[in-house]
Amino acid sequence: MMLATDSKERFSNRVEDYVRYRPGYPRAVLDLLREECGFAPESVVADIGWGTGILTQMLLENGNVVYGVEPNAEMRATGESFLKKYRRFRSVAGSAEATTLLDASVDFVFVGQAFHWFEPKAARAEFERVLKPRGWVAVIWNERKKDATPFLREYETFLRAFGTDYEKVSEKYPQDRSMRKFFGAGARGKKSFANEQIFDFEGLRGRLLSSSYSPPKGHPQHAPMLEALEKLFAEHAQDGRVRFEYLTHVYYGQLEARGAE
Repeated sequence: MMLATDSKERFSNRVEDYVRYRPGYPRAVLDLLREECGFAPESVVADIGWGTGILTQMLLENGNVVYGVEPNAEMRATGESFLKKYRRFRSVAGSAEATTLLDASVDFVFVGQAFHWFEPKAARAEFERVLKPRGWVAVIWNERKKDATPFLREYETFLRAFGTDYEKVSEKYPQDRSMRKFFGAGARGKKSFANEQIFDFEGLRGRLLSSSYSPPKGHPQHAPMLEALEKLFAEHAQDGRVRFEYLTHVYYGQLEARGAE
């Protein structure tokens, strides 16, 4: 699933924060795919890089059979516990480039907040293999607004100051150009929806620590980062809360039987 040599494990010490503090996705995402792609409760789904099950749960509550493909053992175990009540869920130890799923076995491939860790050409070839004829791919991404408010502008500066590899990771986030290249002639559309989270300080701290680029406990920048975060929160909190604003982007399309050029 991931590019760097340690990337399949870099969330292992962040699982609890990831479960509690990462944003979900608007229900309008499924409405869009229902209208544009024929997505239905009967559709069989592969959720690639499903992590702890944020998107997966929404799909399961829609009635879908979902194969969750995730390479990180700790995240997969947490997600399995979180989703154990759903009988239509199948947990799979695999990656975007090697899912282990059968040929032509799913109607939809979903990717929620994980595409930047994939090797695009290998992932595309694997998606082509596991999709049924005329199957669909949906790449879903919560993009944090970086300059919508004074708090969000200063939080962006804060991440660039303390993130271990923030700029390198953010460069790989899905963009229109990279998505056009991935889908090629099979691209069918993009739509964006408003999304948000509201945090007290504990929530803001957990949201930060859930990110792969935040220095973990024991890193020399960990304590200074948290001190700076407290100051940032104190300067911008209103009624003890700060607001994260997002755009949830949905890229959707079909894949031709060839690699993206």
